[in-house]
Amino acid sequence: MTTSKGFSLIEVLVALLLTTIGILGMVALQGRSIQYTQDAMQRNAAVELANDLIEIIRAHPQELYSSTAPKQPMNSGMKEDSIFYKAKGSDLPERQKCVTSPSQIAKTARQQRDCWADRVEALLPGAEDLFSSDMYICRSPEPGKCDDKGSMLEIRLAWEVRQGACLDASAPDATVCTYTIRVEP
Repeated sequence: MTTSKGFSLIEVLVALLLTTIGILGMVALQGRSIQYTQDAMQRNAAVELANDLIEIIRAHPQELYSSTAPKQPMNSGMKEDSIFYKAKGSDLPERQKCVTSPSQIAKTARQQRDCWADRVEALLPGAEDLFSSDMYICRSPEPGKCDDKGSMLEIRLAWEVRQGACLDASAPDATVCTYTIRVEP
C-alpha cells in the first residue's frame, strides 16, 4: 500500500483557476472604482460651480428682479431678460473673457458671470464645446421646461466622459453627463 503525499496536478490547477478568477474580479472592481471616483469629482465640480453662480446671482438681485429690497419690501417677479439667462444652443449675452488678474478683481455682475463661465470651461472636461450646446440657465415653471415663465431658476451644466462612463440615467447621450439644479433665488 502506497500513500501519496502532497498535491496532485488537478488540485494545483483548480487552486490556480480560483486565484486567477479572484484577481480578475479585483482588477475589474478597481477599474469601476476609478470610474466612480472620476464621476464623483466631476459631479462635485459641477455642484460647486452651480452654487457659485447662484451666489453671484444672489449678490446682484437687480440683474434678476424688476424691483429689489431695500427699495421694495421684497424682491418682485423675475425679469424676462437678464444677463444671467442662457438658452440651450447659445452663449451668455455679451460674454467677454474674465478680467481678473493679481491686481484686478471682477466687480460687476457681468464680470463675475463671465469669470464664472471661464471657470466652468476650465474645470469641466469638454465644457468649452458643450457650453453653448448643452448648458443653460433659464426661468422654469417645471423641471426641464425653459419657457421664461415661473419663479424658479434652472441651471444645467454638462461635461464629457468616455463612452458609457456617465452614471446619470438622464444624460443626453453616452458621452455627456449633466448636473441640473432648480432654485428660487
